[in-house]
Amino acid sequence: MKRILIGLIVAAVLGAGGWFGFNLYAKHRAISEVETAFEQIRSNGGKASHGKVEFDLMSRTLTIEDIAVTPGSQPQAQIKIAGIKGTGVRQIDDSRFSADSIDITGFDVALDQVGPPKGKASYKIPQLTMRDYAGPFHSGAAPASGSLADLYRYMLGQYASVAASSLTAPTLTMSFDSGRGPGGGEITYSGLTIQNLKHGKIDAMKADRATISVDVNQPGKQDKLTGEVSNVIVNDFDVTAIIAALDPKTSSDETYHRVYRQILAGPYALKTAQGLRIDIDGFVMEDIDVQPSKFRLAERFDALQAQSAVPTPAETRDVLERIAGIYEGVRIGKAEVSKISIGTPQETGKVNTIRYREGEFAIEGVDTPTPQGQFKMERFALKSFSMAKLMRLGAGVSNPGQAPSPEQMLGLFRVFEGAEIKGVVAPHNTARQPITIDTISLNWGQLVGSIPSKASLVVKMVTPTDPANPALQPLIVAGVDKLAIDLDLGAACTEASGAFALAPATLDLGNLAKAQVSVALAKVPRDLFTTTDPLEAMGQLAQVETGAIELSLRDRGVVDLVVAQFARVQNVSRDAARSALVAMIRAQGEKIAASNLDAKAAVDALAGFVEASGQTLTIKLTPLGKLPVLQLMDVLDNEPIIALAQFRIEASTGL
Repeated sequence: MKRILIGLIVAAVLGAGGWFGFNLYAKHRAISEVETAFEQIRSNGGKASHGKVEFDLMSRTLTIEDIAVTPGSQPQAQIKIAGIKGTGVRQIDDSRFSADSIDITGFDVALDQVGPPKGKASYKIPQLTMRDYAGPFHSGAAPASGSLADLYRYMLGQYASVAASSLTAPTLTMSFDSGRGPGGGEITYSGLTIQNLKHGKIDAMKADRATISVDVNQPGKQDKLTGEVSNVIVNDFDVTAIIAALDPKTSSDETYHRVYRQILAGPYALKTAQGLRIDIDGFVMEDIDVQPSKFRLAERFDALQAQSAVPTPAETRDVLERIAGIYEGVRIGKAEVSKISIGTPQETGKVNTIRYREGEFAIEGVDTPTPQGQFKMERFALKSFSMAKLMRLGAGVSNPGQAPSPEQMLGLFRVFEGAEIKGVVAPHNTARQPITIDTISLNWGQLVGSIPSKASLVVKMVTPTDPANPALQPLIVAGVDKLAIDLDLGAACTEASGAFALAPATLDLGNLAKAQVSVALAKVPRDLFTTTDPLEAMGQLAQVETGAIELSLRDRGVVDLVVAQFARVQNVSRDAARSALVAMIRAQGEKIAASNLDAKAAVDALAGFVEASGQTLTIKLTPLGKLPVLQLMDVLDNEPIIALAQFRIEASTGL
């Protein structure tokens, strides 16, 4: 028994010695791995230091204190960490390890001299916890170049090499200074969580709240923007798409890579020291994709670094062109801001929705005060809107002191392909009644050069007759206090045949009249749409020939209005006034008949139109031969009767 007891004691002593020996070895190995990682940073020209390093084999807990890193390739970046504690640390293979949890305290990142303005930025995370972590022992070699694109690609590559079931941080504070006087600020996120980080992808990311404080630099005065945003949520984020867009090797990649499936935030509450307040119920963006061949982030970053502090006009144009490229390389399925309220201490305006979807930019549900009264609008929309083309248009006209050329202004037709306004009630400047717009819709397409060869305009609105307008006094005297306008105008040019048609153009003036007109032109040259030189355009216009012209006018009260006005001026009865007008028209017809019998028929039809109310006057003009448009316009300006002689005139009047 004594020998057994002594043997057990010896075994226990040897086992304890072995345990402590292995523990010391494991601790030495852990410290060695840490030192190797820091030496890698120093060997690349950077600075890296740390304080106390401890490793407990029983709980497999590694702690590192007082970490300070300044990467050699980017001396403006400084990273400080008060402490890192990894629990359940295990080696996966020769290059990777895992941990049940990693707790990081006092994590600070400072970026100095960012971009041409020499701005500053910093990120502070007092506490960060990662669960079920897996990642490499050592980071890859930092880029030797000073390129922002290389630096971001390196940082994102490190991010994509780790995995964790969750990351949580009570707060994250981002501070920035624009480097151009007042213009800095701070944003603090609270309740930050990330779920399922793996291979550069995140299932979900959320911040319970974000508080904002930004100094706003305005001409002549300073202001401060403060506010709060709740429920910031990102679903399905993929950083590998950004890495692809930063890699020069993917410059020919024309496929789309999804970066975000969905971004949600709101409600917002923002206010300024000057008394402006903005409240937003919510914001959502969905299906955000990038196309590396057009996005080309590396080129954008390189250009940003090369730009001078005060951009020259050429640099401004280059920046706008590059921004256009970024927009061109981004595809957004949907973006929407809902229930916006913008107010001052005196008044508040509201917008129900601002939305972008499938190329359409729309503002809906506007209700805002104006000096004349309340303005309401159901919907305003730009169709097939392209921000990239707008940026390129801006680049083309950004010459200080130089007016944009006609060709540059025509570029607006490429920015979007139509506009629509619906449901407007707007106060009139002088009339008591408001202007109401049911619909204004303008569309164009089939661009030849910079000019559309197809267009349509639809207008349905009611406007009060302006008492301050002398031309409308007869309407006001007659008791017409508003005009109902219904306009439908369509025009198209067929490039192959050179035929142009304006048909049918309809103008309905409610209880006054309804007019329709159609115009045909022939031999319209393609170059008429491509030239922006006025002299060259006149040369092309000289080739255009006049076709058939048809006019229809339906009386709904305009004849009685003219008769009443004539009776008032002549101080006679309405019957006498009507008879006098008919006689005057017929007398004029007799003078015209000497040179054009067809014209007399048209004048007789007009006389019959005035003689009895409620009729429809129809006139059709058909050219008797080749009739250039410029020649017709010149004759009309000097000798209208001779101009009419160039046409066969058909006229009729009927109920």
